[in-house]
Amino acid sequence: MFWQDQEDEKQQFVVPDNVVDLSFKVQCKELPLDHAHALSQTIQQALPWFADESLAGMHLIHGAESGNGWIRPQEPDAILSLSKRTRFMLRLPKHRVEDASKLAGQELNVAGTRLILSTPNQKPLSVLTTIFARYVVIQGMEDSLEDEEAFLNQAAEMLRKEGIQVKKMMSGRMHVLQMPGKDLFTRSLMIDGLKIEESIYLQQHGLGDGRLVGCGLFMPHKGIEAVGEAQQK
Repeated sequence: MFWQDQEDEKQQFVVPDNVVDLSFKVQCKELPLDHAHALSQTIQQALPWFADESLAGMHLIHGAESGNGWIRPQEPDAILSLSKRTRFMLRLPKHRVEDASKLAGQELNVAGTRLILSTPNQKPLSVLTTIFARYVVIQGMEDSLEDEEAFLNQAAEMLRKEGIQVKKMMSGRMHVLQMPGKDLFTRSLMIDGLKIEESIYLQQHGLGDGRLVGCGLFMPHKGIEAVGEAQQK
């Protein structure tokens, strides 16, 4: 008898290192909650090549959702309190890691706020087959983003164009990211039941527009069943 389960597959699969996350500790007490445009502009000024790298992206900075009774605010003009555990991550092609590491120790100005980054650590992409993006932009959906089914159908179509037949998806909160000229309407998206190769591909290439302002970037997640159970409690 020959038996190979999914865990064995994960152990045997070698994650390509052509795209990685570069994680910096953040020295900054607070930022505007909606800091996508300001932070992106700061990073592009510090790293002039950033916008020209098709596989480069920027994760937005997130504080804890809750802790000691504190709840993360949702109002666009709110202030986000940061702790010593807060991290800022860039998703980068491997050949740009050394260039981006030069951000360490620089004093960056983000919307009038002083931000200093530590010496970074490299993090490989994950073999987990459940992934999550906090912000996914789907063009032409501004008037129907509140319609979860329409959003999921559009996301499924985008995935099919990438050769991925999605099995399980869950949509979450809607967010509007304020941009000069035209705001970005987004929703969070969790995808479950992927093949490892599909998960890696989506982590590398993302989904939809807006990588430079934190959109379409996937991270590993504990699983869609756990989220469903938590929502039922």
